Order: sequence, then structure tokens, then C-alpha cells
Amino acid sequence: MATDRAVTQLRRGVLEYCVLALLSDEERYGYDLVVELSAAGLVASEGTIYPLLSRLRKDELVSTVWRESPTGPPRRYYALTRHGRAVLDDFVRSWTTFKLSVDHILTREAQK
Repeated sequence: MATDRAVTQLRRGVLEYCVLALLSDEERYGYDLVVELSAAGLVASEGTIYPLLSRLRKDELVSTVWRESPTGPPRRYYALTRHGRAVLDDFVRSWTTFKLSVDHILTREAQK
């Protein structure tokens, strides 16, 4: 179905920024991000998030630190960098304008 394809493309396009937004208030470990993004319906598996986190780290949008876990092996925690914050802020401004434009078109079309 065309709608399923469109939603999949939209998810892919915004997933990186959703991860940055989740890291904007506090550092988190990978599985915590997977759980929250899955609950929001944005990812279906861990296999989507870890390559993305690796790319975000390589692009210096997030930093990482290993911490001991009280329940198992050490965990890698991710935190937003200053550059990541700037990229997220730019996206939020662009998203707001983009969303309003799309809503305007969709609302106009629905009124016909």
C-alpha cells in the first residue's frame, strides 16, 4: 500500500532527529532509546538504532561513555554534543515550517 511506503519513508527521514531529541535532556543507553522509539511506533528492532547511533557518533552529533551496569555488563551511554544540539535546533525550526506547509496543503485539499 502506498501509505505504508510513505510512512516508512517519513520514519526514516525523522528517526535521526527523534534520537537527538531523546538525548536532548539526558544521556541514555542504546536499549533505552530502542524501547522508547518502539513504543512511539518509530522503530521495529534494535537493528535500526545501533547503526544510526554509530553514524551519529562518527558525525560527532553524539558522544559516548561506558558505564557499569548494576544488572549486567557495562552499557554505552549516548549524549548530545554541542554540534548535535545545533543540528537538532536547526531541524526543529525547519520541521515546524515544513509541518505547517504540509498541514496547509492537506487541510486545503480536505476542504474541497
